[in-house]
Amino acid sequence: MTPREWALLTFLSIIWGGAFFFVAVAVHVVPPLTVVFLRVGIAALALLLYLQIKGEKLQFERSLLLAFLVMGMLNNIIPFSLLFWAQTNISSGLASILNATTPMFSIIVAHFALADEKMAANKIIGVFLGLFGVMALVGGSVIEGENIAIFGMIACLGAALSYACAATFGRRFRTMDVSNSYVAFGQLTASTLVMIPVMLIVDRPWELAMPGTGVVLAIVALALISTALAYVIYFQLLASVGAVNVALVTLLVPVSAILLGTIFLNEILETRHYVGLALILTGLIAVDGRLLRKSTTGG
Repeated sequence: MTPREWALLTFLSIIWGGAFFFVAVAVHVVPPLTVVFLRVGIAALALLLYLQIKGEKLQFERSLLLAFLVMGMLNNIIPFSLLFWAQTNISSGLASILNATTPMFSIIVAHFALADEKMAANKIIGVFLGLFGVMALVGGSVIEGENIAIFGMIACLGAALSYACAATFGRRFRTMDVSNSYVAFGQLTASTLVMIPVMLIVDRPWELAMPGTGVVLAIVALALISTALAYVIYFQLLASVGAVNVALVTLLVPVSAILLGTIFLNEILETRHYVGLALILTGLIAVDGRLLRKSTTGG
């Protein structure tokens, strides 16, 4: 990859890691489901403007709209809701570590759902390392009786599983005549429409106090920077360096999330959290396979 592409990849990891920071600022003041609605709604409007600037036309085929709805559920509504609720009970750094298990769940889901995605030896090793990492994270809370933290961590794992299902389902868009940016816009729009009644019924936002400036800015940044802009950069990198190289961002997101949480939110992670992070990141490296191939070839 070129220096510019490495810079974009690093920046993408920072703004995706920043999403956990922005959520941590917001969800202790604004209910999680309302934050979900604002994130997808504002991001959808931003991507609509982006598509208009690019000159892309809106498409309304029934099959495409249904696919957007399913993708929105799997890639936005379910994982965002679980992660945002989880972050009312656990730190943003810990949430980002657990979210890094997404590629491992993707391997398992793809193995059973897709005929051309079977587990190789390096992927099996990576999945088991990730499992040991999760055990290190969750096991301590079980021993210490931290029930609410346990439920928060389980919610993060549920979000990772939902993202994995979305990755498998999203392969069908390859056969549809739509751009990646339009897929992002479509799923965010579908998510917004679904979240409107959910948010109104559950959170009754008209009864909530107006949040402070810092919280408002965090939500706007979450939507515009960590969602809309992140999608644009992600798909640009996907086109220029390929899916395998873009997947490296998974290794970097927890680092930026932990740093932001430690510096600005005074979050403190325990030793077992770093042990779990090390195991999960090692598992991701094993799944990626390139470093292992370099070592075996003497590269």
